[in-house]
Amino acid sequence: MSQRHASFTLMSRPFDYVGNMDVGQAVLGFMALGQETRLELMRTLLVAGPSGLAAGDIAARLGVPASTLSFHLRALEQAGLVAATRHGRSLVYAPQIAALRALVAFLAEACCGGEPDRCGDLNRLFDTGRETARMQPPVFNVLFLCTRNSARSIMAEAILGRIGEGRFRAFSAGSDPSQDGPLPEVLQQLKALGHEVSALRSKSWDALTGPGAPRMDFVVALCDTLAGQACPDFGDTVITAAWPLPDPAKFSGSPPERATLLNELYAALHRRLSIFTSLPFGTLDRMALKARLDELAQPQGLARA
Repeated sequence: MSQRHASFTLMSRPFDYVGNMDVGQAVLGFMALGQETRLELMRTLLVAGPSGLAAGDIAARLGVPASTLSFHLRALEQAGLVAATRHGRSLVYAPQIAALRALVAFLAEACCGGEPDRCGDLNRLFDTGRETARMQPPVFNVLFLCTRNSARSIMAEAILGRIGEGRFRAFSAGSDPSQDGPLPEVLQQLKALGHEVSALRSKSWDALTGPGAPRMDFVVALCDTLAGQACPDFGDTVITAAWPLPDPAKFSGSPPERATLLNELYAALHRRLSIFTSLPFGTLDRMALKARLDELAQPQGLARA
């Protein structure tokens, strides 16, 4: 088996393996899976994928009491096969795919006396080179919120739509969307900077909730308060952040001063989103991603991120 180096930071303790997985780590992993509820729990998390599931959702799907579920989750955590991150009041558990692959590959490292081609279909499970070549990076849905959805969130949607094309889908909405649509000067600025603006609209966040709406991975609020309203529930697995920025609609300066403000807003959003799109999403867990997004709210965070 090829050299491996991975580290999983769990809520309970760090689990690390460097190089080939040793017998003790393999025994720990197989013991954790060698129980009916835990095996079904692992299969449930694998269906959910990297976004994971909240503990309450897991309990409901498996039909087990919370105390029983906690016991089994702890066993899988200690084996490094799942990791937990906190989202609000909920703990969200996600499968650790690399650790699970290493565990199963431990059985096949000496497959057919060192001639893995003789192992047929079994060998394909561990042909990571071929798998990596055909894998596509995940596409993340990102929603930008502000009260009127007429300036800041419109800018962010346009910027991420261009610099994150192919890896991110950008959306924007508001709690009280402007009936007049995006500010004309915002659209003019975006168009002058080479953005396509024909699809940009002011819309209510109600259009992005409900069973038919796309599931959001990230929700970023761009104002201090959303007209005194609480954000709608976008699900337990969404990662949220707040990047408060001044509202151009409330700025009453001269035309040159307004132009300066719009330029500064555009530059601030472009810097933040350029850093956001370059984050190593494959190696950061939910808590780490949340921390990095929160850092970007502060000017000093731009230099650190």
